[in-house]
Amino acid sequence: MTVKKDKPRGIYLLPNLLTTAGLFSGFYAVVMSMNGQFEAAAIAIFVAMVFDGLDGRVARMTNTQSPFGAEYDSMADMVSFGLAPAIVAYNFGLLELGKFGWLAAFIYVACAALRLARFNTQVETADKRFFQGLASPAAAAVVAGMVWVCIDYDIKGEDYSIVVALITGLSGLLMVSNFKYNSFKEVDWNGKVPFVALLLIMLVFIIVATAPSMVLFIVFLLYTIAGPINTFRTVEKMTLEDVVGEADDADFDNQASDTEKSTHTTPEGEVNTDK
Repeated sequence: MTVKKDKPRGIYLLPNLLTTAGLFSGFYAVVMSMNGQFEAAAIAIFVAMVFDGLDGRVARMTNTQSPFGAEYDSMADMVSFGLAPAIVAYNFGLLELGKFGWLAAFIYVACAALRLARFNTQVETADKRFFQGLASPAAAAVVAGMVWVCIDYDIKGEDYSIVVALITGLSGLLMVSNFKYNSFKEVDWNGKVPFVALLLIMLVFIIVATAPSMVLFIVFLLYTIAGPINTFRTVEKMTLEDVVGEADDADFDNQASDTEKSTHTTPEGEVNTDK
């Protein structure tokens, strides 16, 4: 008679360690903003983005995906890309607006929570080529980049409270919109590229190093604007459902019918970089 061995219990260390590092970065951003160190707070949010991109990829490379890791990652994202950017923006430039200020910050937090909940429920059926609404890391990058640029150029947040409130609130609303954002999943990262591509990548690093706050803010701001533009270009007749509510993806499916769809599929449990 053979004794059936129970599977060892526990969690995978490496991917969850990276998720914890991202969570710590988000918490650090909150603490730094409370101490008035807004540059460190903004940078911490970008660092959280790096860890958020690594944990999922490491989990897939090491075959250590798990339901626990997916849920933990989602909770960490709520702190790093939902709560932290809102508090940083509030402490930086929304205090002077009183109730309107914390309302703008709350709109961002609520929309981030709704965005993550919607993504987690649609991850198996969503079109892998697009994100439905602005991904929460990108929204956080817009808010954090705005604060970082203001600090670098000695711009006081209280002097432009309305602008800070508008950017924060609109970034939140775009997360729960139906605007289509390219996911870049069709890019073959394992394929070969010309040698000149490496030189271009080096040039990009140099440009970012010269003015990281401005370059990162402009890049993510352009990506944020690209969503509505991409939607207006691909939908023949814009309706309310194409902006909010239950969107019909038929127009996007028709657009892709004339081109070869990507053959790459998303592994089960990939929920880390698409929020």
